[in-house]
Amino acid sequence: MNKKLLLLLSVGMLLASCRSHYQLASVERTRIVMDIRYDRQPDEEAATFLAPYKHQVDSVMGPVMGFAARNMAAERPESNLSNLLSDILVWAAADYGEKPVLGIYNMGGIRASLTKGEVTYGDVLDIAPFENKIAFTTLTGETLLELFRQIAHRGGEGVSHGCELVISRDGQLLSARLHGQEIDPQADYRVTTIDYLLGGNDGMPAFKKGRDVNSPQETRNNSRFIIMNYFKQKAAKGEVVDAQVEGRIVVKK
Repeated sequence: MNKKLLLLLSVGMLLASCRSHYQLASVERTRIVMDIRYDRQPDEEAATFLAPYKHQVDSVMGPVMGFAARNMAAERPESNLSNLLSDILVWAAADYGEKPVLGIYNMGGIRASLTKGEVTYGDVLDIAPFENKIAFTTLTGETLLELFRQIAHRGGEGVSHGCELVISRDGQLLSARLHGQEIDPQADYRVTTIDYLLGGNDGMPAFKKGRDVNSPQETRNNSRFIIMNYFKQKAAKGEVVDAQVEGRIVVKK
């Protein structure tokens, strides 16, 4: 018998022998709700097993960084938490010898909310879990307006105090002012943000046109540590951290 034919017959028999005779008859599913009822009657064996790990995690995540004056969340077009984080980037700039006129923090990078009262290491880690570092870049006024149009298209992002954007409900930029002044297309504007956005990510490609970039990559420059430093400094002065919606981005109806 031809060797090639014999090989084909052998493969065919092998495949036939591997074919299952079972057929899917039905699919069923159920949902288990994980709520407070499990806290009322904890499994003692599981609690004993987890105890040493819980102690270790709590020792890292539990230290209080500062205090929040109110509940804060990130929402478009503007929110107290996105305002706060953008302002913190501007606040931190002095440590880098920088004087930015604008801070931008993307809504997508804010992964949790803050609850009024104590703010722990773990709370800040929940908000900023990524390895994003503070960064600085210079944009021309023309590019800045392009960036503002991209922010308008996305329905809003975190912008620092002094930024006044008016956008339409369909995501068009209607007007833009910075610290009470119209944007000069020929002027230069120093901006602080996170390095992730410098790559043009999260729908803001205008950042890729920036120049004179200062993007320190040491771990201490991670946004979460900068946020913690802000809370700790406020706490050392006996102050609580507060932020409000103040009309930085307004949707014209």
